[in-house]
Amino acid sequence: MSKSPTPTFDATADLLSEALARNRLPDVVQALSALNVTQTVEQLERLTTIGRALAYRTLSKGRAIEVFERLDARLQADLVVGLQDAEVADIFAALSPDDRVGLMDELPALLANRLILGLTEKERALTSTVLGYPQGAVGRYMSPEFITTHPQLTASQTLARVRAGIDDAESIYTIPVTDDGRHLRGVVSLREVLRAEESELVANLAHEPLAVPATQNVEDAARYCADAKILVLPIVDAENRLVGILTVDDALRILEDAESEDAARAGGSEPLRRPYLSTPVRSIVRARVVWLLVLAVGATLTVQVMGVFEATLAEQVVLSLFIPLLIGTGGNTGNQAATTITRALALGDVRPRDAVKVFAREVQVGILLGLLLGTLGFVVASVIFTLPLGLVIGLTLLGVCTMAASVGGLMPLLGKALKVDPAVFSNPFISTFVDATGLIIYFLVAAAVLGI
Repeated sequence: MSKSPTPTFDATADLLSEALARNRLPDVVQALSALNVTQTVEQLERLTTIGRALAYRTLSKGRAIEVFERLDARLQADLVVGLQDAEVADIFAALSPDDRVGLMDELPALLANRLILGLTEKERALTSTVLGYPQGAVGRYMSPEFITTHPQLTASQTLARVRAGIDDAESIYTIPVTDDGRHLRGVVSLREVLRAEESELVANLAHEPLAVPATQNVEDAARYCADAKILVLPIVDAENRLVGILTVDDALRILEDAESEDAARAGGSEPLRRPYLSTPVRSIVRARVVWLLVLAVGATLTVQVMGVFEATLAEQVVLSLFIPLLIGTGGNTGNQAATTITRALALGDVRPRDAVKVFAREVQVGILLGLLLGTLGFVVASVIFTLPLGLVIGLTLLGVCTMAASVGGLMPLLGKALKVDPAVFSNPFISTFVDATGLIIYFLVAAAVLGI
């Protein structure tokens, strides 16, 4: 007997919405029962706050905890507010310490404190360890639950440790090697331990560890873990004592969040920090309006420049036809340079001290782009209008592209040097700056070539 086909994502979403709208909870249970954890999370992210809480309550306890762990911290906080205290306590206790801290950052202080007090003494101590590090430090994102071994232990003894702690450890595939004072001495993979003779000492299996201090910037640490292609990155204190681990899945999630934040700010908006369909309209407006106001104020500089050259425009009205082309090309050139350098900064390819090298390269790029686009603009404008006007357009494109590329390359480096998010310093402000300076270049070239 053939099975009925699994409903598509959109069909399930429609079924859930209709069932919740009519308060038919059995239908909600049926719709969610056919989904795996990942699909359930995707469906919950599309629901309203109330609908999400109702649908979540229909999940079995085991599935509910798995789903809760996969949700963004903001959505977790929404659910906590809508659930009963007993349900919240069970879910909170089942989370790993680093996930608890991420949730607590989104909860009201009184509720967060009440949840902490409801933990066992051991879990409270582990959570407090993570909470002790400042925002933005990798220590606040590490897991303090890990299995270690000792250089003088055998492979057999190490495997016994793994079996004893497998239920609580965040990861068992890479095992830190520490001495009696908890100082990190190396790492050994579970594969190496399994392949070794039972009597083989860990000291003969371990290799040099890659580690970062707990105070390291979390994005830099995550990038280090991803670039090194390791499953576990040990986190140490100032005296090289092991205090936690950062797993590769947590590192990739941190990098994904950072890239989403950079992309939002590069587009002139604040990151939503939650799935789009789960974000209230007022939050979306709040994320965008501040940047729109900032850019509107910056645009007044462009208006002022046009006011200064009003007489030039009045004498040669045809010049106004090319303003959108020139400032658009300049803005795009600057944004391309800023995006490239911001990405290079994130990857560690360049640093603020490379500003001179970056400037020199972007000047060359700008000149070459300007020559290519300027030549094309010269030919088109000369054919359609006049040769002098074509020369104005060609020279302006050369100057604007050179200026935009060099400024666009330097702005992210300046932001990094000032310890400000490079994305904030890049595209929105570059567009405003290039618009104004591009017009100045345009009108000065026009005045010189056309004699006006």
